[in-house]
Amino acid sequence: MAKSVILTINHKDYEMAIEPNETLLEVLRDRLGLTGTKTGCNTGDCGACTVLMDGKPVNSCLVLAVRADGCHISTVEGLAQGEDLHPLQAAFLDKGSVQCGFCTPGMLMTAKGLLDENPHPSTAEIREALSGNLCRCTGYVKIIEAVASAAGNGKADSFAAKVEDAAPVIPLRGEIQGGKGEGNRNVKQ
Repeated sequence: MAKSVILTINHKDYEMAIEPNETLLEVLRDRLGLTGTKTGCNTGDCGACTVLMDGKPVNSCLVLAVRADGCHISTVEGLAQGEDLHPLQAAFLDKGSVQCGFCTPGMLMTAKGLLDENPHPSTAEIREALSGNLCRCTGYVKIIEAVASAAGNGKADSFAAKVEDAAPVIPLRGEIQGGKGEGNRNVKQ
């Protein structure tokens, strides 16, 4: 049986009837046309569907839409202000952090959540925040440089050398512990 909910998405209220098994990802993409949020693994492992829910990054594929009732949701479509890119978007372009672009919306939203909470994160904090987002094109160095640059913490210029000497941002598949969906996300279910 559908439940009536109010979702505030990118500062706009949407009142709608939601089926109990509909995910936030499905509502965003299929019902509201906000296709910047990507469908990837649907198990919470890739981060392509990351949005901010009350300011915290969540995998929208794991959140039932009825649980988002009354919450403030931010998607990648809400970052830019008209023609003005958000500083993270500009940094991603400037640092060459976008290749195929599939992971970019999730990376941007995760990074925004980090910078909203910690405007000047360390390299380790950036790496930890992004550890739930997979990218198969860039190798992460440029993505991490972009987040550091957007933070304006002065680390971006010498950042690549430090990152290349460090361990991978994400564990290899065989190193994942805790099972599916148990990443660094605070998922409200």
